[in-house]
Amino acid sequence: MKVAIITDTHFGARNDNLNFNEYFYKFYDNVFFPTLKEKGITTCIHMGDVTDRRKYISFKTAYDFRERFVNRFKEMNIDLHIMIGNHDTYYKNTSEVNSMQELIGSDNFKIYTDPEVVEFDGTPILFIPWINSNNYEASMDALETANADIAMGHLEVSGFEMYKGHRAEGKQDKNLFRRFETVFSGHFHHKSDDGQIYYLGTPYELFWNDFQDPKGFHIFDTSTRELERIVNPYTLFEKIYYDDTTEDYKTHDVSKYKEKYVKLIVVNKKDLYQFDMFTDRLLEADAHEVKIIEDFSELDAKNVSDDIVENTEDTMTLLEKYIDELDITLDKKRLKNTMKSLYNEAQDLEL
Repeated sequence: MKVAIITDTHFGARNDNLNFNEYFYKFYDNVFFPTLKEKGITTCIHMGDVTDRRKYISFKTAYDFRERFVNRFKEMNIDLHIMIGNHDTYYKNTSEVNSMQELIGSDNFKIYTDPEVVEFDGTPILFIPWINSNNYEASMDALETANADIAMGHLEVSGFEMYKGHRAEGKQDKNLFRRFETVFSGHFHHKSDDGQIYYLGTPYELFWNDFQDPKGFHIFDTSTRELERIVNPYTLFEKIYYDDTTEDYKTHDVSKYKEKYVKLIVVNKKDLYQFDMFTDRLLEADAHEVKIIEDFSELDAKNVSDDIVENTEDTMTLLEKYIDELDITLDKKRLKNTMKSLYNEAQDLEL
């Protein structure tokens, strides 16, 4: 039996920005649901963080979510199993109040707030929704005793990349999952694995740290244990490293930046007229947003590396660099983890 697996869809992300919402549904309309139809998929598993904000969702996002996502499963007669993730819960210590039961109800689809072994065509799989203080004991017991050698969940395992270049530390020990042949998880947005634990990643780009980090969803064969990745061809973020000593920008194709978020990073700008003409064309290309980054006044242009550019866009990178430069006796690794936790909590707060 082949089942589709998707995770961390984050409907309503980026303050319900309509540009992001339409980008999401382009993936569902043109990639996700057509693939499920083509492959004859009748079961889909969602591993958590269906919605983005813990406190609320707008009427428009709720409407689109129901009409353009939930109802498609009904129309195609596809069973949908949803594990509650940390972004789906109103409270942090319990999953009792969650967006899925309020938005779609448990009568239509199977929603999991506690660990449970679910069988698919004779293959038992342990579902592990987001672990909190209310379901912690049941989750630990299930990890030790569940009659299944495959687990799927919304987990926070130490040592894996939350997003490119940033590994989780001080989280769940990998040893907790030693009994399982294979573990699939949502929560971390970067796809990675160590041969046993597989973080499947988000289906599309959400933030600038997703740039050039391939996205998509997966098809899992419960009989052969094979995992097939379906790559999302749509991207949202683009960078242009402007250097008119190496390229003639009069012929640079700007049409590919339509409906994208663009960063124009100026490395060398010798011909001011050509630069002005190019930026005019770029601004007329119907991009969602164009940011021009050219303040490297204290640096020789040839030394402007990707790392420096990243520092201009990634809050966590800036925080880590700042901590590294502090003249303190505190454990800097622990301080960084605390700052990451606070930063993630801040993103969950109602604005």
